[in-house]
Amino acid sequence: MCLIVVGWRVHPDYPLVVAANRDEFHARPTASAAYWPAADALTHCPEPPAHGTDQAAIFGGRDLEAGGTWLGATTDGRFAAVTNVREPGAMKGKHSRGALTAGFLRSTLSASDFADGLMADDYSGFNLLLADRDSLVYASNRDTQRQVLAPGIYGLSNHRLDSPWPKLLKARERFAAALAHLPDEQAFFDLLADREIVPDERLPDTGVPLHWERLLSAVFVQSPDYGTRASTLLLRDHAGRITLQENSFDAEARVVQSSRMSTAA
Repeated sequence: MCLIVVGWRVHPDYPLVVAANRDEFHARPTASAAYWPAADALTHCPEPPAHGTDQAAIFGGRDLEAGGTWLGATTDGRFAAVTNVREPGAMKGKHSRGALTAGFLRSTLSASDFADGLMADDYSGFNLLLADRDSLVYASNRDTQRQVLAPGIYGLSNHRLDSPWPKLLKARERFAAALAHLPDEQAFFDLLADREIVPDERLPDTGVPLHWERLLSAVFVQSPDYGTRASTLLLRDHAGRITLQENSFDAEARVVQSSRMSTAA
């Protein structure tokens, strides 16, 4: 995933609001958002599985190559999302970064305790957002220490939290405006669909060739081989009830699947 904007305790009805785009090579096998089976097999479950225990069900997309997820939630209100840190030529970590999010969603640890226990050196560069019912935590193995975030609007892409990349600044501004329209969700999906390329003089220098800097400067990335594979909106209310809407796209930016989970009903 390459763009996440989070509103934490800034909306009167929804203390957690997340709008996110996951960018990936189109050839990488992926399962769209669904409930995960109790046995954790890589299959699709349209309804929550019967665990037979008090364990919360997990909902999210799946990376079918390495396992794990870029973004997911649980029926008891936990949330996790991860982005990679853009560092061309860096050595690959032992484990997939998607295991970080999956591990938190399966656990019962608080967000802070889970982040404190990470074996961060086992992974390539990552940014991790974790939320339990009481806190939102940012952790990265390319930053000094984990942060318990104060109420506010935060943007995350493939560098540190709130790096002033043009697409993040624009997305945060539009996200703040979209909050006023809730429970109408369309303004969030409109901002996630923005394909405007940033002018060369405003591009960040992240170590990739210029044509990649241009391509990746858009909120919604589109090319034949690599681009935005999914756009997700997550809302959590004061009772911990979650609504998650995900739209999945093909290489021509056409919606090929829409998935929705709501624990509010």
